[in-house]
Amino acid sequence: MDFKKFKAATVQTAPVFLNVEKTIAKAISFVKEASENGAKLIAFPEVFVAGYPYWNWIMTPVQGSKWYEQLYKNSVAVADESMQPLYQAAKEYNIHIVIGINERGDSYGEIYNTNLIINNQGKVIGKHRKLVPTWAEKLTWTSGDGSSLKVYDTEVGPLGTLACGENTNTLARFTLLSQGELVHIANYISLPVAPPDYDMAEAIKIRAAAHSFEGKLFTIVSCSTISPEIKDALRADVPNVDELLSRKSSAFSGFIGPNGAVIGTPLIDDEGIVYADIDLEKCIQPKQMHDILGHYNRFDIFDLRVNTAPTRKITFVENHDEFNKK
Repeated sequence: MDFKKFKAATVQTAPVFLNVEKTIAKAISFVKEASENGAKLIAFPEVFVAGYPYWNWIMTPVQGSKWYEQLYKNSVAVADESMQPLYQAAKEYNIHIVIGINERGDSYGEIYNTNLIINNQGKVIGKHRKLVPTWAEKLTWTSGDGSSLKVYDTEVGPLGTLACGENTNTLARFTLLSQGELVHIANYISLPVAPPDYDMAEAIKIRAAAHSFEGKLFTIVSCSTISPEIKDALRADVPNVDELLSRKSSAFSGFIGPNGAVIGTPLIDDEGIVYADIDLEKCIQPKQMHDILGHYNRFDIFDLRVNTAPTRKITFVENHDEFNKK
């Protein structure tokens, strides 16, 4: 068997708020830097293209409605022309990219929180739509379905991804582990409006460590930050935006090994890019102690069934007999 060894990069930064073209250009600059430093995989934050709906947390739904319209206008489809430079950069710089986007749906009321998996040939080999938007996010995003709970065979190993809070979903995580996932991308946004006693950076680290320790794999975490530009954009509607969207220990980006320990020095709140050397052989020995996909489980007792069929919004029936079948 071929257990890959490679350098990975993860980014902690803010998008150019609600500007697809400039955000893609910013992403490409990080892709170039990572490649020049030897990385074969780079992770970007949740909905990095091109921004997170912070208004859901600091405005009433009525106030935030105009911002939803702006977000929809700056959402993207996978095949959009504006996305092509990113795919070309993956090929040019021979690097795999996992990046969050606001994916435009077929309805004007439909946006998905989506992670794209782009290989080093510039091909979109997969996309994962967040299964359940978290809390106030339900005002913006439509839920994904089980068809995107997949692990992808790449030149850096079996790779899967989940967005933000769904990294707490034990069944979603087990579904990826059961498909042989060894590299997990968990991307997040900074959320300063959490309860006063909630340490967002620590919570992100705990979730990543739990997945790595339970599954004996590498987790790569990428989290966004809140730029002054984002706060300035929302200031007219929320004059105390600085108070609401400024808080220490709100962002964590870094690497967790198969033993659940942090690799190297993570980024806490600061913007930048960090690297780690990944050796997938290190996923083997820990499984001798706890292999929840094998000897350390009881599948005669537990049976997880996952519906991976894409959601169908409508079914067209061509004859009366078929329509009347029950």
